[in-house]
Amino acid sequence: MIAYIKGTLSVKTPAFVILETAGGIGYHINTSLHTHEKLPTAGTNNCKLYCHLHIKEDAHTLYGFFEESERDLFVQLISVSGVGPSTAQMMLSSLSPAEIQQAIVSNNSDLLKTVKGIGIKTAQLIVLQLKDKLGKLS
Repeated sequence: MIAYIKGTLSVKTPAFVILETAGGIGYHINTSLHTHEKLPTAGTNNCKLYCHLHIKEDAHTLYGFFEESERDLFVQLISVSGVGPSTAQMMLSSLSPAEIQQAIVSNNSDLLKTVKGIGIKTAQLIVLQLKDKLGKLS
């Protein structure tokens, strides 16, 4: 597994970045708006993103996060049935990691359902499955 990638931030968009490492390899890494806001401008050296590699039959996709805690929350979210990487990324783009964690711990499924693609049943399932796990981390 790839824990993090450090290199030069070649391209920065709200949805993804391209991080060029030593040796000239450029990694296309999907990011949330939360991470996008914290990243320096394109062309910056020594940019570091914590990563999660999601593997499906037809694609290997890298997701990058400015903070380890955001990556850990992403991994917890995609462990919930019905929540894939795109939905988890949308959640992290709509709400801050702290807001998501607080909503889960305090049974606030109404806040979670404000995220595009999250209905009331999915929001309740997220709270049900992650409340105890995230409560221990707080």
